[in-house]
Order: sequence, then C-alpha cells, then structure tokens
Amino acid sequence: MNKIHVDTKYVGKRIDAYLAETTELSRTNIQRLIENKKILVNDKNPKMSYKIQLNDEITIEEEKAKEISLEAQDIPIEVLYEDKDIIVVNKPKGMVVHPANGNPDGTLVNAVMAICKDSLSGIGGEIRPGIVHRLDKDTSGIIIIAKNDKAHINMSEQIKNHEVEKTYIALVKGFVKENEATINMPIGRSSRDRKKMAVDKNGKNAITHFKVIERFDKYTLLEVKIETGRTHQIRVHLTEIGYPIVGDTTYSNGKNEWNIQGQCLHAKSLKFKHPITGKEMFIEAPMPKYFEDIINELKQRKQNL
Repeated sequence: MNKIHVDTKYVGKRIDAYLAETTELSRTNIQRLIENKKILVNDKNPKMSYKIQLNDEITIEEEKAKEISLEAQDIPIEVLYEDKDIIVVNKPKGMVVHPANGNPDGTLVNAVMAICKDSLSGIGGEIRPGIVHRLDKDTSGIIIIAKNDKAHINMSEQIKNHEVEKTYIALVKGFVKENEATINMPIGRSSRDRKKMAVDKNGKNAITHFKVIERFDKYTLLEVKIETGRTHQIRVHLTEIGYPIVGDTTYSNGKNEWNIQGQCLHAKSLKFKHPITGKEMFIEAPMPKYFEDIINELKQRKQNL
C-alpha cells in the first residue's frame, strides 16, 4: 500500500496524468488500477477524469506480480568461462535475461539452469537466481551469473563500487567527430513515457566513455565503457548527443538499411576480480555474426570509395 499527499503545483491535474508523472507506474497501469478500484482518493473510488485537489490523500494498492514457475530449458548458449563459483556466457540478441510477465520462459536463466542444475545463487530470488547484472533483451554479449551466494555478494559489491570494467561495441548513425569523449548526464524515468529512460537533471548520476574505433560513410563504430549501470544508459546517452545506435527502436525510429531488429550494441568484455580467489579476470565475448557482417560490409564500401 502506497500513500501520496498532493502538493500545490499538481492541483487541477488529472489523477492518471499526475500519477504517471510522479510514480514508476505507466498511465495504462494507473487507469487499469483505477478501474479495478485499487486507487483511492480520500478513501473513495475516483473517476478517471478526477482532477486532484490540494492535500488529497491518494492510496495505491499495487497488484502483486503473478508467480512464474521457473524451469530449466535446453537452450543453446555459448559458455565463455565456468568454475564452481561463476559461469560467464555470451547472451544472444533477442534473449531476455530472466523471466517476467510476458516472458515466462526461453530466458537466459532458463538456459543457465539447464547447465548448472541446482548450483545457482539464491540471492536474486526464485525468478532471478544468480543474476548479478543484466543486459537489455536486444543487447548481445557477456554476462556473469553467480553459482553461490558468496560469489553473488562479492560480484554485486564490485559492480556497486565501479570495480568491474565493462566494454561495449556500438555502431551508431552519424559521423562522430571526437576521437574520444565522456558523457556525464544524469538519467531518470522519462516523464513522457514511463517505459523509457531519459536524460533528466533530477535523475541518477550516469557516466559513459567512448572512443572511435572506425568511421564510415554515415556511421561510426565506437568502443564504449560505462562507469555506472543505469537502465538503457548507453542507448540514452548516445541518442542524446545525436548518435543513436543502429536498429534501436526505443530511442530512435529503428529503421536501417539492413532491416535488423534491435540495437547494434554488444557487451564485448568484462574485467573483474574473481569473487572467491581474487584473481584478475578478463573475458571477451565474440561478436554476433550479423554485427560482424555489417561492419565488414561498411569496411568494403569504405575501400571502394
């Protein structure tokens, strides 16, 4: 149960618009909650068109997510490294990391469960066993999964303290003039679309470093390193400075000459300390074939100019 007291600047705003702006809920979810009488204003059911007043007390009874039964599934996945404490895999583009409503199975977790059986950290809960960090569905590349709680806690601390070096490869639209640069812009939930992130002065600190690997006609290949791990950070930052990632349908129109679905963004490597032995680890994930083919085609075009 979540209680909100309305202050002066929001007086007269429709309740669904107000809550979409000030909570993590989408406007569609809010409207559904109002219809299901899960949102009260001063202990009464409001109409959808209700305009909030000063000192209104809004109560939100959020619906619990449906429990999802988790099963091991024999899904082919490239294992880059494995020992008794961690497993490092190369996640393909299009695969969701863990089950959620709308993606009950076919996830990375389902695939890893088939490899590791019962040896996964339980810290992530039933739905996210062993998951220390994530990649977006359409971002390919390297990801670490913890096999026990001790490894999970240590890896989480390394990530929190910015001790894990994450390197990505991105193909962006446009000719990037700077050889290298740092983007330091806070990121928060978009006020226009709650499913998206945006640069927001009231958001959380977000730092992205990039350098040019190669320039092509109309495109630039970048190496990207992130200090922070905000949701969609690289995609938001590069779009904000005018260089959206090829194929990104969320932060640009996604249209591209190769008709690929999803962004050309690959988590290339991770540098970290082994969570149990303390040994320095550096692991790389080969790029997906479609990404390599695009780069090779662009290089060929460049030679033919």
